Amino acid sequence: MPADRMTYTLVGADGRSYASPMPGTLGGHRRARLYGRLDCPSALRAIARGGYIQHRVFFADAGDAVAAGYRPCAVCLPDAYQAWRLNTGKEDPNDRVRPRIERGKVIGPVSEGAVTVPEVEAGTAIDPVSEGGVTASELETVIELLGPRAGSIVIGHGRDAAPVAEAFAGAWRGTVLAVVSWPDRAASWLRQARRFTAETPDAWVVAGAPLGWARMGERLRLSTDWDPRRTVGFASTMGAVALAAPGTLEGMRGSDRSGNVWQVGRNIIYREIS
Repeated sequence: MPADRMTYTLVGADGRSYASPMPGTLGGHRRARLYGRLDCPSALRAIARGGYIQHRVFFADAGDAVAAGYRPCAVCLPDAYQAWRLNTGKEDPNDRVRPRIERGKVIGPVSEGAVTVPEVEAGTAIDPVSEGGVTASELETVIELLGPRAGSIVIGHGRDAAPVAEAFAGAWRGTVLAVVSWPDRAASWLRQARRFTAETPDAWVVAGAPLGWARMGERLRLSTDWDPRRTVGFASTMGAVALAAPGTLEGMRGSDRSGNVWQVGRNIIYREIS
């Protein structure tokens, strides 16, 4: 097609696609309902791994993106993201709670429906669940392990660990592409595994009882391209290494309840005690 007749598919302010003679100036993710720069490092990493493209959309400008219900990317448009939150009165569904984290404590609410406390010291359970709750130090270490390059993540959790997943989502400053839960016992975990890997995030974050995560991990290794080396777990998942087949979780890292880092070998946990 001649260059002067080329058209581009953009999303307008009404959320509908239309043909434009000019390319978009911003890209977006349809499922995550966010937009950002065309050179966003988080988006480019996901595209390079073969993900994101099926949900990729483009906008003529930020006005159209916001009007269509998309919010700025916290990774590549941090100033616009903060202004959007403060000035529009709208709220990112992945950003309902943003506690301020300091070394060894969490200031402010942790998750909707959870216990709200003015200050939680290190080693104190924030929101008790069957796995024993999540501590402030544990939450802080999980975020530190993800590092600054992890802009987009997928959260996975056992059914009883939903409050832990909510606490993490509230503290995470990047993009949550999906939240997937699984039962401790199931026929195959195949449906949950496919949902867990449907997106291509920078990292996965998991919480839940050891048995459920062990079986979920086995299914992920058998049926998907999931990489345990890009996965960070809460303390509740540590025991899964003794229940899963050798090598299933090798390379996965995480935090114990005191905030110490652990890493999974072929069939053993290595700890880094600070």
